[in-house]
Amino acid sequence: MQVSSGIWFSNNGAAMPAIRTSVPVAVAAGDGIGPEIMEAVLFLLREAGARLDIRTIEVGESVYRRGVTSGIDPDAWATLRETGIFLKAPITTPQGGGYKSLNVTIRKTLGLFANVRPCRTYHPFVEAPHPGIDMVIVRENEEDTYAGIEHRQTAEVTQCLKLITSPGTEKIIRYAFEYAKANGRNKVTCLTKDNIMKVTDGLFHKVFDRISAEYPSIVADHRIIDIGAALIARHPERFDVVVCPNLYGDIVSDIAAEQTGGVGLAGSMNIGEHCAMFEAVHGSAPDIAGKDIANPSGLLQAAVLMLQHIGQGDVAAVLQNAWLSTLEDGILTADMQPEIGGGAVASTRAFTQAVAQRLGKEPDALRPARPSLHAMPTSWKPAAREKPVKELVGVDVFLDWDQDGRYPPVLGSRLESVAEAAGLKLVMITNRGVKVYPGGHPETFCTDHWRCRFRDPDGSVMDNRKVLTLLSLVDQAGLDFIKTEHLYTFDGERGYSLGQGE
Repeated sequence: MQVSSGIWFSNNGAAMPAIRTSVPVAVAAGDGIGPEIMEAVLFLLREAGARLDIRTIEVGESVYRRGVTSGIDPDAWATLRETGIFLKAPITTPQGGGYKSLNVTIRKTLGLFANVRPCRTYHPFVEAPHPGIDMVIVRENEEDTYAGIEHRQTAEVTQCLKLITSPGTEKIIRYAFEYAKANGRNKVTCLTKDNIMKVTDGLFHKVFDRISAEYPSIVADHRIIDIGAALIARHPERFDVVVCPNLYGDIVSDIAAEQTGGVGLAGSMNIGEHCAMFEAVHGSAPDIAGKDIANPSGLLQAAVLMLQHIGQGDVAAVLQNAWLSTLEDGILTADMQPEIGGGAVASTRAFTQAVAQRLGKEPDALRPARPSLHAMPTSWKPAAREKPVKELVGVDVFLDWDQDGRYPPVLGSRLESVAEAAGLKLVMITNRGVKVYPGGHPETFCTDHWRCRFRDPDGSVMDNRKVLTLLSLVDQAGLDFIKTEHLYTFDGERGYSLGQGE
């Protein structure tokens, strides 16, 4: 990445001052509009006096194209581990070819468990549907459906595994409360869908309730994700800090960002115990690359978060106040302009120069930034708990079966004989989670994917030998088993869901 291309000059026209070496930071210019907005942000960091040692690395499309399927090579990994701080512009993942998201790869590889996205409105200078938003979305960053474990199991059915772990959940929820405490926020809202996903989202909610009790001065609130997302869109002023699993967090953080004037204004940080990554939340926008119209604000906000994180809150405040003053003076890029009215549209370079010219100035109407006196919380301690007693009480066997008109009683009759031979009981058969045998209803639509639940006839604890015997008999019956899931209790508490209608 060439950041000293001669485009940028200081306020008096002189060449940019050299950065005073201090905190090592890995920097990637990214793809599309990435190089131009990164150049703008690095210029502003220099002008504001950030004490950084910039170490450039190459990631993204060019790395993918030369055959590195992860989008990042070993030298770049080494730099990231050495610095522990990463400022990244948006990158492009090539379509097709099975390429994995580099963002997800970096987050999970470096243990960046918390994605933190502040969402604030700048009314009336940037048009937004709700003028009073000032919330922070804390999103779990490593688990949930983003674990990326998917399978096609039959001709008609695919699956994605949703993984929620107790240590991962405890880590993100404790972080959310510590963040609220450190930043003077008084409410944390948890969003889940535990009325439906009682085991996975139920665990997230349960851990939230347990940890929230340790923070009596902070209001703890739980909402079901659907109404929670609706309220963020309709009444965002009701929220302060929001914590949620990965997928929900991805969705509601974009909803919140749109309520503040668009994702082009939003920066985010990805925090781990050893490393942190700071980035704009928008994409690489290759369609406008090189046109000098991209908004550098999202990446600039990420750089402000980075400065606060590394203890340079004084510089962060100077830079943020200059940016706020620029908005107040009506200097806006195209994406920040209202659809009707508005003044002249500033180019990327003009907007950047305007921010630089206001360094040292504070906004008049918008709330000015103040130097941060604390580092962002990163540490956590898992609760010490005894390991529960785990007992195998049944097994779900999944079948690919597309015979006899998919008539459940036919399959049920065959499996009753198999279960009897194995010394087990067929409890139920479900299709897409709905019980279709015994009983069932003729209106229920069935695919070729069947879950068949077996337990010991007298409810006794089972062992794997019975499971293996069962699978052998299923195979001998000419039935295609494609997956099994053991059914466990933990200290007597059921660790699996019932079938709908069971």
